[in-house]
Amino acid sequence: MQSLFQPVSPQAPLAEQLRPKTLNDVVGQTHLLGEGKPLRRAFESGKLPSMILWGPPGVGKTTLARLIATTADAEFIPLSAVLSGIKDIREAVERADQILQQTGRSTILFVDEVHRFNKGQQDAFLPFVESGLITFIGATTENPSFEVNSALLSRAQVFVLSALSEPELAQLLERARLLMAPNIQLNADVIEQVLAYADGDARRLLNFVEGLFNNALSSNMEIIDADFLQASMASKMRRFDKGGEAFYDQISALHKSVRGSNPDAALYWFLRMIDGGADPLYLGRRIIRMAIEDIGIADPRAQTMALEACQIYERLGSPEGELALSNAVIYLAVAPKSNAAYMAYNQAKAFVGQDKSRPVPLHLRNAPTKLMKALDYGKEYRYAHNEPDAYAAGEHYFPEDLQAIEFYSPTPRGLEGKIAEKLARLRELDLQRNRKEKK
Repeated sequence: MQSLFQPVSPQAPLAEQLRPKTLNDVVGQTHLLGEGKPLRRAFESGKLPSMILWGPPGVGKTTLARLIATTADAEFIPLSAVLSGIKDIREAVERADQILQQTGRSTILFVDEVHRFNKGQQDAFLPFVESGLITFIGATTENPSFEVNSALLSRAQVFVLSALSEPELAQLLERARLLMAPNIQLNADVIEQVLAYADGDARRLLNFVEGLFNNALSSNMEIIDADFLQASMASKMRRFDKGGEAFYDQISALHKSVRGSNPDAALYWFLRMIDGGADPLYLGRRIIRMAIEDIGIADPRAQTMALEACQIYERLGSPEGELALSNAVIYLAVAPKSNAAYMAYNQAKAFVGQDKSRPVPLHLRNAPTKLMKALDYGKEYRYAHNEPDAYAAGEHYFPEDLQAIEFYSPTPRGLEGKIAEKLARLRELDLQRNRKEKK
């Protein structure tokens, strides 16, 4: 009988139990780890450079860093840029120096979310990377070109990791099943929905199926079907619509609610999708499209607000970022609507696509040299700022053999109402100029 006072070791989470122990255990990243690929060659040579591992969450950045340390027989010192500061960096470097002096072993210093370190913190690594005291490995979900100092970036190789494909996620799912519940089977539609929920993220997959298998084991299930999945994980099922018909139906409902100037319905559909696990930045891109397509120049601030909402989400995450996106949704819904610019773009694009190549009229060409001026480049061009009202009435800007085409027809709504009035006034000036020239 076990003593009441005997310590019990907690069971590691499934993701930790399935963490690869060797390079051959790694699922995915074959473009880096396959035979003859760059990271595989670095492993096999034993000459591991400092590096940045760039990729989305749950694709194995930390796992690869640990495997690199094991392969190189190096000390592995992890830091989190979210929780650490200059003091922690100094302590890690001092520890690396002690290990080198006492054992002769090198150190791999792994910094998770390195993009969250500021310039000073990133600079603190440089002298120790250059001296060879540490091999630096940074992991980031952000583009290192923008988020990692150029000095540190120049001393590290960048390896881009990809989200796991569904076949690769299926391998992990099977490993998890064999470890946790070898006597339980999953229906094909359940597997499809679980893989869709994971969305390329191995950690998300393993955390999810750990709960699923625990529920199935406690319920003495032999087969997990769609009904059991729905019943046991109802709070997460909405995520499964991603990529399916219901997902795009909700996007359509959001877009049409904004276009229909109904802020309440637009906010409902936006938060339905957030609650269902939709990627907020995906929704942000759709919100930007709504501003461009359905509001356009009627209120140019809508486009700016939508773009800034995405930037706020990228900087702050949830919940502040989601609130900024919801503000944009409400603003777009109540803004004046116009698709005139969008329609003008489509019409002009279609016309140019089927039209022949026409030369630029001589008077519109630039003339930076004497030869070009001698060839009449720029001759008789009328500089608009020197004309009354800064408008060269009657001037022709299309190719000479092409009559002017009206692609853009502004609506009377919002700013476009004023634009329409201005264009009408300018066209009247064109008519007056043309009448004078004919007399």
